[in-house]
Amino acid sequence: MDKLTTMSTTYSCADTAEALTGLRMARGAIGRGRLVVIPTDTVYGVAADAFNATAVQSLLDAKGRGRQSPPPVLIGGIETLSALAETITPEMTKLAEAFWPGGLTIVVPARPTLTWDLGDTNGTVAVRMPDNAIALELLSETGPLAVSSANRTGEPAALTAAEAEAQLGDSIDVYLDGGAASDNRSGSTIVDCTPTVIGRPVRILRDGVISRDAIRAVVREIAEDES
Repeated sequence: MDKLTTMSTTYSCADTAEALTGLRMARGAIGRGRLVVIPTDTVYGVAADAFNATAVQSLLDAKGRGRQSPPPVLIGGIETLSALAETITPEMTKLAEAFWPGGLTIVVPARPTLTWDLGDTNGTVAVRMPDNAIALELLSETGPLAVSSANRTGEPAALTAAEAEAQLGDSIDVYLDGGAASDNRSGSTIVDCTPTVIGRPVRILRDGVISRDAIRAVVREIAEDES
């Protein structure tokens, strides 16, 4: 469909019937390679089928980002991590069990057999299981979704569906309005667990809603070059 003639629709998830309709429409949009905006437990996210390269590129285009900034992937359960990661280390397992569902994104080595193109990932994938019922319901129906914060690059992350729509407009097919996502725009904490494959400590790539002290309590050691 011509993007210029596509009109987005917002569905309030405060109403059960409208939420069910919105989820059905969101699932259909994802299946057609289109974009949807969903609430999470941190900020609102713009989502695409992680295994549809054209859809992922549309996500990057909507945000004004290049392939050097690949989107994270949201999953609906801890068990899916082993399907996406080439190697699972004890540190990855401990962090997932401690903070999922929740505001922690874990960078792991991606299985080379996965048929996807998220951008310039250097063989890794950033994975998170969100603590939001709407997001988890959609993920249970679609499988892994490439999701990045619902805002144009350089603009504040959206905490409501209205804020997301103000920035992304009709580049999105469906907006799922789950109310205010959180009370801050910090986003998830991003931890690189790929060094643990060779016995080195994790690295914190971005500070967010999960504190460094909380992470250290689980894995004990964080790389000294953290910044």
